[in-house]
Amino acid sequence: MFTGLNAFPLTPLADDRVDERAFAGLVERLAAAGVDAITALGSTGSYAYLSVEERARVAQLAVQHAGEIPVAVGVGALRTSDVLKNVENAARAGAQAVLLAPMTYQPLTHDDVFELFRAVTDASELPVIVYDNPGTTHFTFTTELYGRIAQLPGIASIKIPGMPGDVASVRARVDEIRAAIPEHVTIGISGDAFAATGLSAGCDVWYSVIGGTLPEPALEITRAAFAGDATAASAASERLAPLWQLFAELGGSLRVVAAIAERLGLAPERSLPLPIQGLDAAQRERVWHVVETLGLDA
Repeated sequence: MFTGLNAFPLTPLADDRVDERAFAGLVERLAAAGVDAITALGSTGSYAYLSVEERARVAQLAVQHAGEIPVAVGVGALRTSDVLKNVENAARAGAQAVLLAPMTYQPLTHDDVFELFRAVTDASELPVIVYDNPGTTHFTFTTELYGRIAQLPGIASIKIPGMPGDVASVRARVDEIRAAIPEHVTIGISGDAFAATGLSAGCDVWYSVIGGTLPEPALEITRAAFAGDATAASAASERLAPLWQLFAELGGSLRVVAAIAERLGLAPERSLPLPIQGLDAAQRERVWHVVETLGLDA
């Protein structure tokens, strides 16, 4: 489950509660599309806004509705004790891996983060995906810290931020990270606009936002890259450039993807956790115009 397309679904809310039916539908949609893995409760799944109990229930639903598709569950929290509760609940639900981001309020040191990962790998046999998302956690990993953490038993993959640049320059960075970590630990690209380049540059997996709502175009990019056709992967990604541009202009991918899911009837209106307001009417029409123009509304 640490190669290919790993899709991150939304966790839709209705009246400030998890809309279990909508979430189950999103997971079933991904399973039917044939993604390689599903990660519930990533940033797209609003993990930081949900209680331990809500997250336990979402983990159960993800596993129950994913069929044969392996499921990872996000377990990040501010306190290590809550992280460990989330890990225990993920294991109880039947998850096959956990995704761990070092959430912050007070700035964390490298030793703080290393000890967090050590606490999780000591407490559980579930494989761990290291989640490097400085845009939300405000913590920046170094290559040296990747290397320290990757030596811990149970570390299976590292989800790195998207990188601008051509294949050669991204490959140089991927090779630098790979040289610092054990061979069995995979490297996954995030930042959807950079996925095609990242996969063609040697990343093993795409941890995908758009793949959690619109899996087919994400699969097209992934399959082309893994077939060694960098030109086709790049062309498929370039076709989605208007969507990537909306991610950049409208405050990130979450609001845009939620608007798409809501318009497609996959999530209720205003499905994001407050205080996130989502897009206004004019912004939603911009998103829908792009979706229709790209033929993603089927």
